[in-house]
Parts: sequence; C-alpha cells; structure tokens
Amino acid sequence: MTLVKFNRDNGKALMPGVNDIFESIFNDTFFSDRMVTRVPAVNISETADHYHIELAAPGLRKQDFKISVDRDQLSISVEQQAEKNDRKYNKREYSYTSFVRSFTLPELADQDRIEAAYEDGVLKIDVAKKEEAKTVSRQIELK
Repeated sequence: MTLVKFNRDNGKALMPGVNDIFESIFNDTFFSDRMVTRVPAVNISETADHYHIELAAPGLRKQDFKISVDRDQLSISVEQQAEKNDRKYNKREYSYTSFVRSFTLPELADQDRIEAAYEDGVLKIDVAKKEEAKTVSRQIELK
C-alpha cells in the first residue's frame, strides 16, 4: 500500500511541483518558529462536583508552569528559555516554548478549591463547584 499526499487543489495547479517548493519553504523552521504560535490542546469536562481541564504539554517540568486566578480568569502560562549550546542543527522541529491559555471560570466555580497536577505530559486542573451548584436530583410526582 502506498501513501499518497493529499493535494488540496485536486490537481488543478499549472505546475504541480511549484506547490511542493513553496510548502517546503514555509514549513521550514525559520518560518514556522516565528509565524506559528504553539498553543497546547485542551480538553474541558464537567462532573457533578468539579470542572476538569486537561492541557497537553509534553516535555515540560512542573516548575515551568505558572497557574493563576484573577477575578474569574484562570490563566496557565509557560515560558522556557532556550538552552545555550554550540550545536548547529540541520533541521529543528521542536524547541523551547512559551504560551498562555486563559479560561473564564463559571459563577459556580469555587476559586478557593482549585488543584493542579502534571503527569505524563498532561497538566490536569480540577476546579471544585460551589455547594449551591451541587443539585440533588429527585423525582417529581405527577398529580
């Protein structure tokens, strides 16, 4: 089985090789490091008692993260400094990074009960819900 690269223009290019040239130029790390912001993917879920945020950030250390709450904004930031070495790279696709992700917390979030853990490249943040958010379900009798 042969893998074939998907071509967005469906073969309509006048010179098919031209797309490959431009693609290789703009995919070069010189451009990608300066033109593309790397923001980690996030999953947000909710249970009866908590809001759960999972942020994919492999290759970092616990001390790289700064997590803060200001009013109703939860912010996660990382700023790594590039290590200094004399190595000359022919191609470098991963590097040190910085980013900020901010989330607006719902009114029912208890900002005093937020816990965070970083394990296996995933930052997990649990935000407890206020007691009034925990509704008790019950059956309503029809008359």
